[in-house]
Amino acid sequence: MNNANTGANEESLRMVSSQPLGGESLSDEELRPQALEGFIGQPQLKAQLQLFLDAARKREVPPDHILLAGPPGLGKTTLAMIVANELGVSIRVTSGPAIQHAGDLASILSSLDAGEVLFIDEIHRLPRAAEELLYIAMEDFRVDVMVGKGPGASSIPLTLPRFTVIGATTREGMLPSPLRARFGFTAHLDYYPHEELEKLIERSAAVLGVKLEDGSAQQLSLRSRGTPRIANRLLRRVRDWAIVHDLESVDPQAVSDALSLYQIDSEGLDRLDIAVLKAIVNNFNGGPVGLNNLSAMVGEESETVETVSEPYLVREGFLVRTPKGRVATMKAWQHLGIEPQDDVSKLF
Repeated sequence: MNNANTGANEESLRMVSSQPLGGESLSDEELRPQALEGFIGQPQLKAQLQLFLDAARKREVPPDHILLAGPPGLGKTTLAMIVANELGVSIRVTSGPAIQHAGDLASILSSLDAGEVLFIDEIHRLPRAAEELLYIAMEDFRVDVMVGKGPGASSIPLTLPRFTVIGATTREGMLPSPLRARFGFTAHLDYYPHEELEKLIERSAAVLGVKLEDGSAQQLSLRSRGTPRIANRLLRRVRDWAIVHDLESVDPQAVSDALSLYQIDSEGLDRLDIAVLKAIVNNFNGGPVGLNNLSAMVGEESETVETVSEPYLVREGFLVRTPKGRVATMKAWQHLGIEPQDDVSKLF
């Protein structure tokens, strides 16, 4: 089995995954704001994008192409929808994996109307031939259509109306330079601080008809890993808990009880995260420990541990990667309620 696929499959099964779960993209539609003013978080990016769109409207031309870069679940698709709404144009949606051949992309490009937005999710996964066709279309607004086959085949340039490409990527570094250079505006989305996530949760709760008592939105935000998609997912599970237990409103204890059922603790750590920390602390006295040994202890593929669990543990200060291996920090020991036998700082 391919390790990368194993990691992706494991990620897709986790409640705290930043990847969309089955059918979740459709259910997220009701929570998406329609205007930039209603988009919560990313204040600097919003100001930049508002200026960018206002200038395009005053010039009465489609805006330059836009690249939205950042971790999954932060609102790149939502922003693309908002841009189209703000401009008053339709949006065509596709993704890098959905385009198998350059001809697939050529067909989409040749059917675009003037001013239309073409949103390409996971644009870094476009086939190379499609990438080359796309950046020519973005630069010159033309696409070369092949007519005929074999030695008699010829290329006919087809002029395209001006349009705007919005590309979304979680791996900006994988985009080839010629394609990246065609974007006139690049927006980098960052993880949300707890305060902004609280506002987002309160807005989503109002849309879903969930009454949150004081402190409940804060408890949800602390478990949401700085990611709106996870925050909305956990809010739905808390809503389910409230419905089943006939609660008129949700207090912080109900949030804790509901998410404990899904093995999500007060820091947003789930079963795999805790297993990794316990393995390092209990079996290796805090580390350092190599990735293969750690993976064997938790019964997961090394790719799963490295790409699914480690990034959040490192970002939140529970784990440190050193040349000798993974080391649990004092924060990890305290979170597990275990007193270290030695000075943790000597492990680094």
